[in-house]
Amino acid sequence: MKNDIQAAKACVVDFYEHLDNAAPDALDGIMRRYTSNDYLWRGYHPFNEQTSVEQVTQLFWQPLRLALTHLQRRQDVFMAGRNEMDGFESIWVVSMGHLMGLFDQPWLGIPATGKLTMLRYCEFNKVQDGKITETAMYFDIPHLMVQAGLQPFALQTAAQLVQPGPMTHTGLMFDEQDVTEGEKTLAAINHMISALGNWEQPLSLQEELRLSWHEDMLWWGPTGIGAAYTIERYAQQHAGPFRAGFKDRIFNGHVCRLAEGEFGGFFGWPNLTLEPTGGFMGMPATGKRGEMRIIDIYRRKADKLAENWIFIDLLHFWKQQGVDILARTTELSVNS
Repeated sequence: MKNDIQAAKACVVDFYEHLDNAAPDALDGIMRRYTSNDYLWRGYHPFNEQTSVEQVTQLFWQPLRLALTHLQRRQDVFMAGRNEMDGFESIWVVSMGHLMGLFDQPWLGIPATGKLTMLRYCEFNKVQDGKITETAMYFDIPHLMVQAGLQPFALQTAAQLVQPGPMTHTGLMFDEQDVTEGEKTLAAINHMISALGNWEQPLSLQEELRLSWHEDMLWWGPTGIGAAYTIERYAQQHAGPFRAGFKDRIFNGHVCRLAEGEFGGFFGWPNLTLEPTGGFMGMPATGKRGEMRIIDIYRRKADKLAENWIFIDLLHFWKQQGVDILARTTELSVNS
């Protein structure tokens, strides 16, 4: 079992080595070499779901590589494991960090700056028989927009910053890990999901959080919400406003949930369906239900969670509510 996981890691490491060093016009060939014929790619809006290597290359990788020159992949977490959602049958490899480059050409209507720019990303790759068969790659396009001088959202309750990796600097797990540590991490994540799954239990929000989180927790949220530190500030700056700003929440489950060592995470497509009641991120009530596609990556310390990196496709969610954040913000920048 360990060897299968290590082989999957080696496949993705080799894929990244070739992908990151290839010229833009060679990307299609690299993608075809490492992916299956029925490859499925799920990405952040406006890329969404793609079912061919050609689409992924032409719509995402080539334009991004032309826009962010001298691109570097700066990983903070690299892990792999078996997927709890299919009975621990499939193996997925996870990479999280930043794609860093010089923003030399416009991308998605976002004006180039000529300056060093970092695109937050997290990618789940399903590996079968030495090929990548599925990818979920979420990024933080609003975070890049802010670096380019744009303001995609009117209100952010927590901090805006380029987010660091784990405090322990132990997230890059290229070697085999102690299986029992991964089991502990997955148990802590599942406990958190269970403890916080019911917004109407009799405990206060902070008491709920203390069931699963260390007091000095770090929540590295997406641009539009921001990062928060300690249970008290996380409750004030995100969890409280989030609960107050939505109704009729439905949990749709996860496509993949895994852990290795002290790290773990999951993604859904979508994770949640809910309706804004007004106030969250400074937005009004819409009367419309919407989907939230989310990736969560966690670091465990002892028996509780200590850090959490969040990727939410806010562009997709607000577009369902009738607000095209990407188009609106880039149009304003052109006309200003």
